[in-house]
Amino acid sequence: MQANDIVLEIPYGTRDFLPHEAAEKRQLETTLADLFASWGYDEIVTPTIEYLDTLTMGNGHVLEPHMFKFFDKNNRTLALRHEMTTPIARVAASRLKDETLPLKLSYISSVYRYEQTQTGRQCEFYQAGVEFMGSGTAAADAEVIALAAEGLRRTGLQNFQICLGQVDFINGIMQQFQLDDAMQTKIKAAMEQRNLVGLEALLEQTTLAKSARELLRRLPLLHGGEAVLAQAYDIAVTEQSRRALDNLAAIYHLLEEYGVAGQVQFDLGVIRDFNYYTGMVFEVYTPGLGFPLCGGGRYDHMLSDFGSACPATGFALGIERIMLSLERQGLRMPQIRKDIYLAYAPGKLAAALHKAQEYRQQGQVVELAPAAQSEREAADYQTGKAYQKLVYIS
Repeated sequence: MQANDIVLEIPYGTRDFLPHEAAEKRQLETTLADLFASWGYDEIVTPTIEYLDTLTMGNGHVLEPHMFKFFDKNNRTLALRHEMTTPIARVAASRLKDETLPLKLSYISSVYRYEQTQTGRQCEFYQAGVEFMGSGTAAADAEVIALAAEGLRRTGLQNFQICLGQVDFINGIMQQFQLDDAMQTKIKAAMEQRNLVGLEALLEQTTLAKSARELLRRLPLLHGGEAVLAQAYDIAVTEQSRRALDNLAAIYHLLEEYGVAGQVQFDLGVIRDFNYYTGMVFEVYTPGLGFPLCGGGRYDHMLSDFGSACPATGFALGIERIMLSLERQGLRMPQIRKDIYLAYAPGKLAAALHKAQEYRQQGQVVELAPAAQSEREAADYQTGKAYQKLVYIS
C-alpha cells in the first residue's frame, strides 16, 4: 500500500459526514436538543475519555473487550466512553450530589465500541438521550418512553414500535426455578440475542422439569398487546415477577394518557445488552431496520455503585440510525440552505463585500466569489453549487 493511500484512509468503524449528511445530522441534533430542553432536561457534557474503572463500575467487565483502551503517562488504564449513562451517573453522584432531586439531564455525544462494522453499526457513533435521576415511579419511566417517542416523531419518523419489557419479570422466573447465576447469565444472553437454538441447547443442559423448560422457551415469544400481560400473570409465581408485571401495567396506562400506547407492544424477552438494568426496559424499532433505533430502561443501582443511592431511568437514540431510517423510508431530508451566490466584475470587490454583508445581516446565506468573474462564469458556478439566486456586481 502506498503512503498516500494510508493518509487518505480513516480508521476502522469510523465515517465521514459529507456536507449534506452533516447538515442532516446537525438538524436532527438541534431538534432533539430543543425538545429535551422543552421537557425540562438540562444538557450535560462529559469527557470522551474516562478511567476504565469508572466505565466498568457496577457493570462488571462484560463490555471491556469492546472498549478502546489505552494508558496515560502514569500507566492508569483509560478508555473511550462506550455509552453515556455511566459517565452521567458519575457526575450525578459526585458534582451534582447536593442538587435538588430529581435530576433531569440530556446529552448529545459520540460514543465508541469496538465491534464488527455493518450497516447502522459503527465503532464511533452518535447518541442523543436523557437520564431522569431521583424518581423510582412508573410516572418517571412513562415520561422517558413518551419523550423518546416524541423525539422520533420530531425527526420525521412516524412508523415505529416501542417494545416494552421488565428485567425483574425474567429475574423472578429464574429465581422460581432456582437456576444458578452462571446459567442465568447464559440464558439471558441467549434471550437478548433472540438465539432460540442456543437457548434450547442451554435448557437441555439443566435438570429442569420439562414443564419448566417449556416455560422458559416461551419467554422470548411473549410479545404482543395487553393480552400478553394476562398470559405472563399466569406463569409468574414469584412476588418479584408479579410486581414487575404490575409495574408494566402502570407504565402502559400512563402511556395511554400520553397518547403513545398505540405504538407499544409488550415484549417480555427484551433484556437489553447492559446488565445494570433493574426494571422496565424498552427498545424502539422501525420498518426496514433490523436493529433498534432507541433503547433504555431503569437502572436503580448504578448511582449506589458510585456511592450515592438514587433511582434512575433513561434512554439513548441512535443519530445515524435515525438518519438511515429516514433515508430508507424516503422521508424528506433537510436541505443545505443556499440563498445567494454573489459575484463581481474586476474592480468591484469592495462593493461586493458591502453587498454581501448587507444580505447576511438580513439573514440570507451568501457565498462571495473569491475573485472577479464574468457573469457567465458566475452563472455556471451558481448552477453547479445549487444557489437559488445569483447577484452580480458590475
